[in-house]
Amino acid sequence: MNKLLVISVLIALLALSAESFRVPRQAEEEAGTLSKLTDAVKSYYDGAVDTVSGYVESIKGLKLEEKAKNLYTDTTTVVSTYAGIMQDQLYHILYNQQ
Repeated sequence: MNKLLVISVLIALLALSAESFRVPRQAEEEAGTLSKLTDAVKSYYDGAVDTVSGYVESIKGLKLEEKAKNLYTDTTTVVSTYAGIMQDQLYHILYNQQ
């Protein structure tokens, strides 16, 4: 009997509290000028972000970063070689010991 009473009280409390969780229906309002302007700016911003993200993904697909690193290492190797040759030539011009 006690279990039945406890269960019925719990069900009653749940029923009363469940009704308080109902969300009142909101009337649809027509958007004002400011909200229309804000929505337009948001849509343009989202479009720009999506476009740039697409470009970044396509650039990553081309492996340009790896190519740039290879170009840098090749260039520094060549420049250091020619700089060494130039240094030797200047040394022999300035300190000619014959």
